[in-house]
Amino acid sequence: MLESGSLRWGRFIHRHRFAVFAVFGLLVLASGFYGRDLGDHLTQEGWFDESSESVEASKLADSTFGRDTDSDLIVLYTAPAGLTVDDEPVRSAVAAELERLRTEYGEQILKIDSYWDGPLMGQFADPARTHAFASIGLRGDGGTDTVENYMSVKDHFGAGSPGAGPGGTTVQLAGMQPVVEGINTGMQDDILRAEIIALPIVALLLYFVFGGVIAALLPVLIGGMTILGSLGIMRMLTNHLQVNVFASAVVTLVSLGLAIDYGLFAVTRFREELAAGRSVEEATARTIATAGRTVLFSAAIIAVSLGALFIYPNGVLRSVPLGGISSVLLAAVLSVTALPAVLSIVGERIDFLGWKRFSSLRTAAQIDAGFFSRLAVFAMRKPWLVIAPIVLMLLALILPFRNIEFGGLSERYLASDNPARVAQQDFDATFPQFRTEPLKLVITGANAQQLSDIRYEANQVAGPWMTGPFDPVAPTKDGVTVLGSGLADKRDADTVIAALREIDEPAGVRAMVAGVPALERDSILGLIEGLPLLAAILIAAALALMYAAFGSMVLALKAVAMSALSLGSTLGILTWIFVEGHGAGLFDFTPGPLMFAVLVLIVTVLFGLSTDYEVFLQSRMAEARKDGASAPEAIRYGIAHTGGVITSAAAILIVVTGAFGFSDLVLMKYIAYGMIAALVLDATVIRMLLTPAVLKLVWK
Repeated sequence: MLESGSLRWGRFIHRHRFAVFAVFGLLVLASGFYGRDLGDHLTQEGWFDESSESVEASKLADSTFGRDTDSDLIVLYTAPAGLTVDDEPVRSAVAAELERLRTEYGEQILKIDSYWDGPLMGQFADPARTHAFASIGLRGDGGTDTVENYMSVKDHFGAGSPGAGPGGTTVQLAGMQPVVEGINTGMQDDILRAEIIALPIVALLLYFVFGGVIAALLPVLIGGMTILGSLGIMRMLTNHLQVNVFASAVVTLVSLGLAIDYGLFAVTRFREELAAGRSVEEATARTIATAGRTVLFSAAIIAVSLGALFIYPNGVLRSVPLGGISSVLLAAVLSVTALPAVLSIVGERIDFLGWKRFSSLRTAAQIDAGFFSRLAVFAMRKPWLVIAPIVLMLLALILPFRNIEFGGLSERYLASDNPARVAQQDFDATFPQFRTEPLKLVITGANAQQLSDIRYEANQVAGPWMTGPFDPVAPTKDGVTVLGSGLADKRDADTVIAALREIDEPAGVRAMVAGVPALERDSILGLIEGLPLLAAILIAAALALMYAAFGSMVLALKAVAMSALSLGSTLGILTWIFVEGHGAGLFDFTPGPLMFAVLVLIVTVLFGLSTDYEVFLQSRMAEARKDGASAPEAIRYGIAHTGGVITSAAAILIVVTGAFGFSDLVLMKYIAYGMIAALVLDATVIRMLLTPAVLKLVWK
């Protein structure tokens, strides 16, 4: 029996359908208008573990000496053919240009150190004097304001065309801010691509699913409303915390895909109820009581999965769940209010402008005789013959995960021809003794002799791993000294950092490791250490919610096991592709470590999505079981009545995530291809074959 409260709500929606849709439509429009400038309030901050030693040391160094701005912007000058950077036409032109920039952009530029500032700056040129560089420090605290200052000055260096710089030089812009701006711009482009390109393609796909223009547009309508509403939600969050641009991209991806999926499930159920001969009012009420209730449980599971990220102190991993939970819940609310209101308004015209080949409403008997019903019967006939090869295949896909590697933000995440990436690589090759992201020792409470001893030990550790000895970054101030040196290879960071932290500290003296390499490694280790707790939270939450939804611990345990297999297989595929480099040419990326924060995002998002499909599948099984069906019949019924819609939902999410797969940023490709792999596995072998076979053995 359906819950009377849900039915009453559905009838209320039907009676007030125009008012309900008008209210939610106006609220969404107001939210979208408020969030129209969201992009201006997103940050690139929040990647690091705020509880780590490296963050503590970095904050101490910044508060004592001011932010280290040396790596903000590196301007690399290459002399014209036949000349050097010392020749008068080049020297005078570049020096005059830098002086002009100091004067005209004093509000954006804090300082400029260049080869042309005097004989002491000779190290800022290569031995042949064909290349030289200027280090430009920008004003700001290293966050959004610094990026904005870079954006204000970046077009005034003559970069872009060979020979267009002062004195006929070729100018390239390297350093932290060009890389950050490249990632920022890439993510904004990804969001725009998903919203503008994916939605029309999804609408076309839905037309072939439903065979009618109206039915196809309704899930897209809910998706569009969710995106508009999410803009305002995310904009409101920026008033209270830093929201990383990466978080915004993830929220867009998840909320858009889920909103369309929820719309698909609701419209499908509404059409089934009409096909069963029910009135529009009764079809609306039963849609909310069945599909609507399932949508709410699905949203709850995904919200709890995202909420598990709150165990981490990283800002980016805290802004994702806040935005994601809000957006997912908004999608669910719209699916049980605005969408059924529109369904009631449309009524029997749901297949208006339809193509009869696809739009005919299928009765329950027709669905029970269809392909997915036969597939479920096949899987249950000899379950072990289905389970064994599928589990072996999934375990084989998991195996590459043992080779997983993690890294931090890098120019290698940009496209191979991105100017910032090319410039950074050229600078590193031309000036191997410099690193724009040095490793630092922040020492407090040391006298001159103790400081000398610590520096000696640090340089003994440095050995072949550093580009040079640890030297003072600035004179000691307020009892704080900072020593710095560059890592020759960032892959040696763990070894060097661990050795530096073993240096003996005299009583009252602290020697803390800081710098971007340490910030990244501490964050990676913190994330890895938190994975067992994250997994425990995800499993416990899924079990509790699935049991609350269906009253069966067997179904709940089976759901978690299936989700774990799907997730493990996906992580193995990602490692095989992005770390081991298979398909690098096809997918246009440079193999390398996975961005550290992306792993936990993938784990939570994919676990939530995988469990989401399980909710829709098991809801129909539980529905049949309550009506008196045997366990095998309930399994068959559930597969038969959700197989088509789950397959369609997966195809739609693949289209949405596929838009991100065309990103120039490899970290967005992780999520896109990871979700595509998970969706393909979930919607085919796991839900349609493995699930009925396993349930045939364990569900009585």
